[in-house]
Amino acid sequence: MHRQLRLATTTCVLISGLALGGLAQAATPAARLVAKPEQSYKLSIAADKAQLQRSRHRDQRAQDFALVGGVSQATLDTIGACESGGNPAAVDASGTYYGKYQFDVGTWAAVGGSGNAAQASEAEQDYRASLLYSRAGSSPWPVCGV
Repeated sequence: MHRQLRLATTTCVLISGLALGGLAQAATPAARLVAKPEQSYKLSIAADKAQLQRSRHRDQRAQDFALVGGVSQATLDTIGACESGGNPAAVDASGTYYGKYQFDVGTWAAVGGSGNAAQASEAEQDYRASLLYSRAGSSPWPVCGV
């Protein structure tokens, strides 16, 4: 009877140790990949699908912000290069003008933007600059207007 109890206790300790050791190993990324390569493959496919969906969304947003009023991208690029070096995330030293076209917050809002232009996509900045250009010509950009 005493021998059976010792055998049962030893078996439980061994099983517990293996279970705990197995959990510790499974917690590491490398162990998960080695233990279940099909999961790695599934994760890779899921990441590829997510990237494709982001690309499609970005392409759709670019289409949503097509230029208006017969304003050419070349004209806008010239203004943007002069205003900010073409940097859509630019903020002037005073913190008053934002984005590729150096919009102030009021002008940005007047053409339908929200927040500040430096936080918007480049496609949206191009679109809103084309709206402004179609309404006021180059006057909003007295130094850089074409």
